[in-house]
Amino acid sequence: MADKSAEEDLFDPNDETYGSADFLTALPKTEFPQKVRAPRSAYAAVKDELMMDGNARQNLATFCQTWEEPEVHQLMDDCIDKNMVDKDEYPQTAEIEARCVSMLADLWNAPKGPATGASTTGSSEAAMLGGLAMKRRWEARRKAEGKPTDKPNLITGPVQICWHKFTRYWDIEHREIPMENGRLLMTPEEVLKLCDENTIGVVPTLGVTFTGEYEPVKAVADALDDLQARTGLDIPIHVDGASGGFLAPFCAPELEWDFRLPRVKSINASGHKFGLAPLGVGWVVWREEQDLPEEMIFWVNYLGGNMRDITLNFSRPGGQVVCQYYNFLRLGRDGYRKVHEACYRSAAYLADELEKTGLVDIVFDGDMKRGIPAVSWKLKEGVKTEYTLFDLADRLRSRGWQVPAYTLPANCEDQAVQRILVRNGVSIDLCSLLIRDIKASVDYFKSHPITRSVSEEEASGFHH
Repeated sequence: MADKSAEEDLFDPNDETYGSADFLTALPKTEFPQKVRAPRSAYAAVKDELMMDGNARQNLATFCQTWEEPEVHQLMDDCIDKNMVDKDEYPQTAEIEARCVSMLADLWNAPKGPATGASTTGSSEAAMLGGLAMKRRWEARRKAEGKPTDKPNLITGPVQICWHKFTRYWDIEHREIPMENGRLLMTPEEVLKLCDENTIGVVPTLGVTFTGEYEPVKAVADALDDLQARTGLDIPIHVDGASGGFLAPFCAPELEWDFRLPRVKSINASGHKFGLAPLGVGWVVWREEQDLPEEMIFWVNYLGGNMRDITLNFSRPGGQVVCQYYNFLRLGRDGYRKVHEACYRSAAYLADELEKTGLVDIVFDGDMKRGIPAVSWKLKEGVKTEYTLFDLADRLRSRGWQVPAYTLPANCEDQAVQRILVRNGVSIDLCSLLIRDIKASVDYFKSHPITRSVSEEEASGFHH
């Protein structure tokens, strides 16, 4: 029998995976690979590396979904070749996106009529589109009045990185209301102190990253209504509903935060957070068509047809949007309420069990009327402990748990808190296992006194 060629030897189906030539040497890490590899060998190598990641179900730091129904996995596979931007080639996917926008406009109580909005790659892009629309409307108004447009400002509470990016990218002064002892959220009084003719808008957050609480959208809107009546300043609101936009409509329907308030001109939300969709989808909806400036609309004809595009990104996968639609059909209002109420029950259990330890003060207990299903806490004042929250986070990591500890932003940097996000799949039983490991960690510190506590940076699992 003739000798096998190199290619035949490489792809010998009888080779045991780890006995193949592909694994005789270390895999390339920095230089572009030269040779072809058998598919199963390449797959095995990549999968092995991914095993070094944490268990997603134990990641209690993330706001994003870590569990999906089998049907969602199947739909993602079915849609792997669908490009969201190519509406001529994939018209039904485009139709599904439009249906989702209309359903969200209904969910958020937009005025009746055609819905205006889009899917995005995540809520940050959606937020930036809402912010950019406010900036363009403000510029148009200033130009019509013959006034300069070189000093725009935006008012937010203590926010996550998205709004820092937005203001830096588009050269906007960021007037961020700092936290203070006894006040961790935006308040109407603090907002009014910062408003002037150059304010393009105010952004309350429905579920603040650091604690999980809702900022008072209606109270801020009422204060801005009064400001306009007194001064003529007409300052719009964009609601960052990254988390709360898919929670409040089901679990706090009486809360007025959405388009029921005329001053709210746009809302963003994360489909891949409490919208229960796979990672990589956000939504932005404007109150009415007139709230989306024409200069943010682009027409594309080179893919076939003449398609409207209003997003920052262009090509992007369609599967997440399709799966969002699946969840809307699958769950409806009743199903979303049931899923999220289960999360709030788990959050209440965690808060109660943590408080029973006598070692912590609960900052936010996951009350569904006041915020998202998150629990945040700090070490109890006046109680001496042998450890810090960073030590606890580090110790829990050894059991697979990701429970972040971090210092609060400006003016409260000396205050460390720890936080858990309760998502779909974080059951009471899983919570009980976490509480067991927290208690075991505390006992460990008592019998193994810490001589040097870990820093905030050392407590993280990412060091690059």
